[in-house]
Amino acid sequence: MFYSTAILFSQTLGTALGDWIADTNGLGYERGALVVVAAAYFFTSISRTLLFWSAFILTRPLGATVGDFLDKPKADGGLAVGRFDASAVLVALIVALIVFVPQRAAPHPSRG
Repeated sequence: MFYSTAILFSQTLGTALGDWIADTNGLGYERGALVVVAAAYFFTSISRTLLFWSAFILTRPLGATVGDFLDKPKADGGLAVGRFDASAVLVALIVALIVFVPQRAAPHPSRG
């Protein structure tokens, strides 16, 4: 139940926040979510837990904006790749990141 509620809110809040940032600040859909994620990471001292949940919520507009950027016609500022090809590019990127970015467990705080 908690997971479903978290997904519901992240989808809704992420989409609304992404649209608001893109529409009101003139950043466009491809830069709006990236700016929020980068600003939260580099310019705040918020807890990592809160940063995780913020990033979790922002994955919705980030994914949507990247997809829109790849799929939209060039006249609308996109790359006109097409939905199937854009999906293939995103899947390849996800697989590459999983395979090539090393995942290491952080030291446990009690062993410090």
